[in-house]
Amino acid sequence: MKQKQWIGLITLIAACFALGGVTANVSLAAQGATGEITGRVLFKGTRPKLQVIHMKTDPECERENQGRTVYRQDGEVNSNGTLPNVFLFIKSGTGHRHFATPKTPVVLDQQGCIFVPHVLGIMVGQTLKVLNSDFTTHNVQVTPKHNPSWNQSQPPGAAPFYKKFVHPEIMIPMICNVHPWMKAYLGVVDNPFYDVTGTEGKFDIKGVPAGEYTIEAWTATFGTQQKTVHVRANQATKLDFAFHSK
Repeated sequence: MKQKQWIGLITLIAACFALGGVTANVSLAAQGATGEITGRVLFKGTRPKLQVIHMKTDPECERENQGRTVYRQDGEVNSNGTLPNVFLFIKSGTGHRHFATPKTPVVLDQQGCIFVPHVLGIMVGQTLKVLNSDFTTHNVQVTPKHNPSWNQSQPPGAAPFYKKFVHPEIMIPMICNVHPWMKAYLGVVDNPFYDVTGTEGKFDIKGVPAGEYTIEAWTATFGTQQKTVHVRANQATKLDFAFHSK
């Protein structure tokens, strides 16, 4: 093959590879490539002294917790110096995107006369399923500002009941009128990008479209914080928060 023919062939192959790369990038963009936001919520300063919960007013609650001391969860600090029960969510940056409402319910249970979990999130229109795993009667009351309030009794062995929320709201307190120490918090959001820290103080918000967002971290005791983060496609963006004792 002559030199000019070789040069032409090589040029054609290079062009095909370049075109293939462009096609792949266009396809990636069309699919809405996403990234994730990961990090920890740290605590600095003197740890608050947690209040002991005394359950003598209900012998069944006391029986279920026999042999262990139960503390109020607000103000709790993990052994590694991080915070549990922090609600983190994308507060702004999603624009006019619409996100499908999950069909799987979010579950709130009552175990050992404590709400489980203490902090939870749910999307607007998603179903909240409320259980009573205790052998005593509970009365679940929510007092929102932007959603309808409700107050429902749930005897032992009763079937679950179901509720939905129609407006975003951070955060809705939930209490039991029978057992005044019982309290939980519910974050209602209009997107699926949220998480709650656990015993390691970590959070991981997956499937976030590439872009710039404002992330808010909410705590029941130490206030809230906001940070701006830029999410890149197919990458994990690190973002830590640090709260201080008051």
